[in-house]
Parts: sequence; structure tokens; C-alpha cells
Amino acid sequence: MRIDILSLFSDMFVPVFSESIIKRSQKKGLIEIKIHNIRDFSVNKQKQVDDYPYGGGSGMVMMIEPIAACIEHLKSERTYDEVILMTPDGIVFNQMIANKYSTLNNIIIICGHYKGIDERVREMYVTSEISIGDYVLSGGELAAMIFCDTVIRLIPGVLNDETSALSDSFQNGLLAPPVYTRPAEFKGFKVPDILLSGNDKLIDQWRQEQSLERTRLKRPDLLD
Repeated sequence: MRIDILSLFSDMFVPVFSESIIKRSQKKGLIEIKIHNIRDFSVNKQKQVDDYPYGGGSGMVMMIEPIAACIEHLKSERTYDEVILMTPDGIVFNQMIANKYSTLNNIIIICGHYKGIDERVREMYVTSEISIGDYVLSGGELAAMIFCDTVIRLIPGVLNDETSALSDSFQNGLLAPPVYTRPAEFKGFKVPDILLSGNDKLIDQWRQEQSLERTRLKRPDLLD
């Protein structure tokens, strides 16, 4: 998968994408991530990327020309499955949506900033709008990082154990069951005996029951 990210603050991505699973996935050649500074595509000498909104009002609006120039440049080189805008008024991101995007080959992600982007960017280029929750961030960069991390770990070969992602919370519509490791007892708190039994069938049954119970207590809305 190739991910092209359009941002006014491209340096924000460097520390996040240079660590852990995302770093390893790039080294393996499973993921290619390119960050594009929208200012580099500005049409004037001042590298202007924002302007006052028509009709008045507070805040500044990201101009269409630099974003359009960047998208058209990228599209001249390859075909993209989706052009995604990270925006608080998009579809709320979840695990099922992440599964869908993990099967794509090439995507563009646009990170908004200021008061927002010129609406014509949505009308002319954007194919999907994604929100990570009902709140407002300073820009789409953090949202894009979360989106990428969630999607990339689902791609076959990214995780050392490919079955690990299948048992994550929300993957089957439920929260994940509790997990334990050594020592078997710590300050009087013991690992459930069933997990030490070696009986895979009973362990799977226990985990399913725990998932249901944890979901019922913490996120009953998922069961609805």
C-alpha cells in the first residue's frame, strides 16, 4: 500500500512514522508513506495557502489551488483508490472501516487546518471523509496518524503474528477479553486457572464469554 499525505505541517509525522510497527512495515516494503507539504504547491511567491473566508466570519480557510495542484500531480503518476479528507464532520472511524481501507493499494489523505478547506476540494477531489470522533483538533495531522496506524497493522505481513489483529477489540464487534502473562501470581492476584489448563477448547470458550461480559459492562451499545 502507498499512502500520500497532504499537510501544512509535514514534520509532525516524522517521529510517529519512524517508530514501532509503521517503521517496520516500511522497512519490509509493505507500506510506502509519502508526506507532501502543501506549501510546496502554492501558486504565489509568498507560499500562501490560506485566505479570509468569503462572506466574512472568523478564522482562515485553506485555499483550493495548492491542494488541487498536489492532488493532480500525484494522480498524474498513479491511480488512487480513495482521496480521504480527515474532518470532524466525516463518518466516524471504526474497526470495520479500517478493515475496508486495509485492502486498498493507493490512497491520498488530506489534513485540514485552520477553519477548514475550501469546499470545492471536497466537491472536486475527495471521495471519503473520515472523523476520529466528535471533537475538534487543531488540524488533521493527528487524525491521519491514528487512521494510518489502525489501517497499516491490518495489512498481512505487518504484524509478526498475523492472527493477532483478528483478536483485537472491535474486530468481531466485541471488546477483547483480558490477557495475562508471567508470573502466574502477583501479590495474591492469580491468573485464571483455565488459562493454565492447556485445554484450547475451554480457553476459547472462556475468552468468548469474557468478551461478551466485558462488552456488556463497558460498551453495551456495541451489543445493540
